[in-house]
Order: sequence, then structure tokens, then C-alpha cells
Amino acid sequence: MSTRLKIGVRFPPATRADQVAAEVRRAEEHGFDVAWIADSQLLWRDVYAVMALAATRTDTIELATAVTNVVTRHPTVVASGINTVAELAPGRVVLGLGTGDSSVKPLGIRPTKRAELRAAIEEIRGLLSGGERDYGERRLRLRDARGTVPVHIAASGPRTLELAGEIADGVVTLAGISPETLDQTRKSVATGMAGAERDFEFTVGAFCKVTDDLERDAAVLKPICLHMATIGGQEFLRLAGIELAPPPKVPEVYPDMVHAEDWELAIKHASKWVTDEMAVRFAQTFCLFGTVDDILVRARRAVELGATGFYLRHVGNYTLPSELIESFGGDVLPRLRADTAATS
Repeated sequence: MSTRLKIGVRFPPATRADQVAAEVRRAEEHGFDVAWIADSQLLWRDVYAVMALAATRTDTIELATAVTNVVTRHPTVVASGINTVAELAPGRVVLGLGTGDSSVKPLGIRPTKRAELRAAIEEIRGLLSGGERDYGERRLRLRDARGTVPVHIAASGPRTLELAGEIADGVVTLAGISPETLDQTRKSVATGMAGAERDFEFTVGAFCKVTDDLERDAAVLKPICLHMATIGGQEFLRLAGIELAPPPKVPEVYPDMVHAEDWELAIKHASKWVTDEMAVRFAQTFCLFGTVDDILVRARRAVELGATGFYLRHVGNYTLPSELIESFGGDVLPRLRADTAATS
């Protein structure tokens, strides 16, 4: 496993590419290590265009897709896109891949199966390393290939986690920060690694907000809590003492509950199933919500359980994480960095 703790923040490219790039630059100045830039063709600006511009505006921060897919983007397109960014920011580009969520599901297209994801990663790596592949009757290559980049798989289910441990350079977990889920996640990744000793990044994804009033601010998490019930996450929710049956579809919320354009409307509808008390328990169990000291306690515990990095998300798909960069970067990150330096 990698030993250097990397703190990353998620950027939904919901505004002009130059404005996103400027905010990535600000994250770099606040000491963040990774800018995870989201990809969903109908919701946001193009991820590779934004990454390329951010590459020219930054010096040290890593640039990662969060995450792209090989359904709406053919593996050759992914290879070309990430190769373009790697040329501008050599050594600081990460290809985050998943089976497909908001890019794929709204179109009624089947997400990628694990075997297909495995094959696509092999294809992308081969093209980036300058290799040739058969396409139809022709044997083709990627012109001006810059070399392979690290591949991180976004995963929550055990079999996809095992796949990440087997073939990827890292994993981005999507099931929150509770010790129980982290323990299960680590075991699945370890099964995939089968005892192999190699560098591997274990990045823990969590919604994050520095607040002195958890009861007030946890309400924004209701749509996310409900979404977990929608996708079959009842077992995880029970860890927080939350019992939620899969809810019916809510057509009033566009495009879906977790990517809602009108978040207040999403909260209103989610409140039909998710109580204020449930939202607080969800925040305390799965998220980095709370005071600086609260967040540090949970983050330190995650590191003890094997986390080598964090993928921090603010609640909001159509705003930049400006407040999170300022609050976490100013009050939490220096202390967390000092902690890990003292124990390494």
C-alpha cells in the first residue's frame, strides 16, 4: 500500500472550464494533493477539457477523473483523452474509472460489467504504452502515446473491490467512512490483491462539511441517504441504525435524487422517508461532517484502518467546492497532515 496520505477534493465542472481550473489552483495553494474532476456528459463540462486547462494552471496537484466510464466513451477515446492531459501534466494524472452512473444510467444503457471493465483497462494501458491492437481488420496504435497512467477503480460492491485489488493501481471507495464499511472494503481489496506486495492507493470517499451545528446541516444529506436505500444499501444503513426500504421513484426531482438540480426540492421529497434523526446518524457514521475535532477523529481512524487518501465531496453538484477548500484546507488539513507525519 502507498504510505503517503493524499487529500483530494471533488470538482463537478458545473461552470466554465477556466473558472474550474482557477478553483483547482486554489485547492493546490491550500495544500490539497488531488483534484478529482467529475464526468457526466449531460450534467457538466467535458472532463478532459477541464483537466487539460487545469493542467496549464497548476504545478503540483494531481488531476484525476472522478470517474469516467467505457460505455459512453470508447476505451480508445478514454486513452486519447487521458493521454492529452498527461502530456500537459506528466506524472500527475490519474485515470479514475467506474462501471457507469450518471453518464450511463439516465440514457437507459447498461453499465459496464466487470469483465468488460477489466478488458477495457488492459486495452487503455496497452494503447498508452505504445502498443498496437486489432480493431476489425486493422491493427492500430495511439499516436504520440505518453506512457501509462495510474488507474483507480471506483467501487462499493465486494466483487468490484476485488477487481480493483487485482488489476488497478488504487481504489476509490463509495460506501462512506464507517469503520465497519472500511474493514469490509479493505478485506475485499486484499482478496483481489492475493497477498501481492505493490504500491496501491486506498482512497476513501466521504461527504465533508466543517460545522458546529450538525443537527442543522445534516439535513442536506437526506437525498444521499435515500439514494443509498435506492441502490440496495440497506445493510450499510443499518450500521447507522437506519431502516429504509427502497423508495419509489421521485419523478419531480431531476435528473435523479443524488444529482438533483434543485437540492432543496430533493431534500423536501427525501424527508418523506428520511427523518432529521436519520440524517444526523448518517452524517456521523458515513461522512466527515462535524467540528474540526470530530472530523479529525474519524479521519485518523480511517487512516488507522488503511486509508492512504481521502476523496472529499461537498454536497452540491452544480457549485464548486469553494467553502470546503477554505474550511478543510485551512482548519483540518494542516492538523491531519501533522498527525500522519508524526506517525509515519
